[in-house]
Amino acid sequence: MIQPSVSIVIPAYNESTRLAPLLLGITDPGIEFIFVCDGTDNTADIICDYSQNHPELNIICLSYPHRLGKGGGVYAGFRRASAPLVGFMDADNSTPVSELIRLHVLIADYDGIIGSRHLPGQVLQRKQPLTRRIQSLLFNGIIRLMFGLPYHDTQCGAKIFKKDVIDEVLPHLHSKGFEFDVELLWHLKKSGYSIIEVPVIWNDTEDSRLCMSDTISMFLTLFRIRTNALPYDK
Repeated sequence: MIQPSVSIVIPAYNESTRLAPLLLGITDPGIEFIFVCDGTDNTADIICDYSQNHPELNIICLSYPHRLGKGGGVYAGFRRASAPLVGFMDADNSTPVSELIRLHVLIADYDGIIGSRHLPGQVLQRKQPLTRRIQSLLFNGIIRLMFGLPYHDTQCGAKIFKKDVIDEVLPHLHSKGFEFDVELLWHLKKSGYSIIEVPVIWNDTEDSRLCMSDTISMFLTLFRIRTNALPYDK
């Protein structure tokens, strides 16, 4: 197996019915794909079977008997990554693999690059329902105020970073859930790293894993992080 140019982590919680488009998009043996499975269905079996049937591809499947959460899954994948660049994407393929490949080429002189659904130039192949779009804009507006982040879209599932940068900030993160993206970007900003935001191709998936209770939990956790109310546990 050749040394990969980038490792892409994919948290995969009960994703058996949505994996096919993502797996079919994996064609480059020079990219390491690390799936982190922590659900109760046969997601891990599907990934392992696909990897065995396509030995030319660099697909790793990590399986855990307990729920890690999105942030916990990304963290586990980052620790396993072997490439000089690392990133993560959503298992629903809302931002396709081809966009992650494009981003890792664009990173150039920056420490990280993140995709955005809200910048001019984005391509929304299927838009979110109006209520979800309003929620997304409100969430990002509040996050910008709370954390001083300049980004228009912290939650888009397409991010690439230099691994040495991630290794520097990862031990200081608390988040295990969907709020992981915000805390990661906040620590990178506080540490002075350069992160660029670019428009991407994005496609809404009807079977979203994010519900209202998750959003409330995100805000509560982020508030505690912002006010230093969470102890470090790493």
